[in-house]
Amino acid sequence: MKTIGLLFGMEQSFPPALVERINSMDVDDVCAEFVKVGAVKMAELSKYDVILDRISHDIPFYRSLLKNAALTGTRVVNNPFWWSADDKFFNYALASQIGVPVPRTALLPSKEHPEGTSSESFRNLMFPLNWDEVFDYVGFPAFLKPHDGGGWKQVYKVDNAQELFEAYNESGDTTMVLQANVNFTEYYRCYVIGRKHVHIMPYDPRNPHHLRYVADFELTEKRRKQIEEYCIKICEALGYDFNTVEFAVEDDVPYAIDYMNPAPDAEASSVQDENFEWVVQTTAQFLIDLAKEGRKVPTEYAWSKFMNPK
Repeated sequence: MKTIGLLFGMEQSFPPALVERINSMDVDDVCAEFVKVGAVKMAELSKYDVILDRISHDIPFYRSLLKNAALTGTRVVNNPFWWSADDKFFNYALASQIGVPVPRTALLPSKEHPEGTSSESFRNLMFPLNWDEVFDYVGFPAFLKPHDGGGWKQVYKVDNAQELFEAYNESGDTTMVLQANVNFTEYYRCYVIGRKHVHIMPYDPRNPHHLRYVADFELTEKRRKQIEEYCIKICEALGYDFNTVEFAVEDDVPYAIDYMNPAPDAEASSVQDENFEWVVQTTAQFLIDLAKEGRKVPTEYAWSKFMNPK
């Protein structure tokens, strides 16, 4: 029996709905369940042929056991090796290199020294920082946000240098990016499953949380094809099989704003019924297909092979 495991945390609706959907599809030799683990022996074969990871970004123990499982052939979604190495600033730079529009973005050093470091640890860093160069490049208004974060935590909209410095002074030892504002007329949040299935959701982050999927603009066929192409191009480049990609459209240009979301929100209470049904059904079928393909035991032991096992 091929077993699909769900590894998750505080989610209430998506994991049980997904397990129920997979099992209700009554596929021969495939079942799904919640992952249950204890202490893990090195290079021990995992009981799970496929694991959907929804929580290891918060739990280092889970991240390490997933790498160990991948070593023995478990198909882990999303790839824990790539996810461990990724950050949003790199993602922005990558998208700019593959032809996807991205707002101008600059990487900033942390305001405070990370724990265990001192000013001597930063002896290669210029002081004062080249702020004028940054402001000329990014412009105002802009968004100051973590280079590797999510959930709208520590995100500040700043309209001038004074507001930027006030927000930057509050950022502590978090490495930040400053990104040009997009004065959007359309905004889309897109589920991307298996690097080929795209579900585009008109979205308005300016609305209260429960109304964000209520938008007053129309998704045209031209825009749909354009966004689908960008979504697949981004997820192919990043190696993500379960992601959300967000676009803000200004002057008919869809700018990729946020696309490092390998454990994106999929709760029924957040995403509304139609979107929830799509992500449950599409994910169920994708995980079943992976299980039927079987394990992928590495034949070469190199980081690059773990990053791209196909």
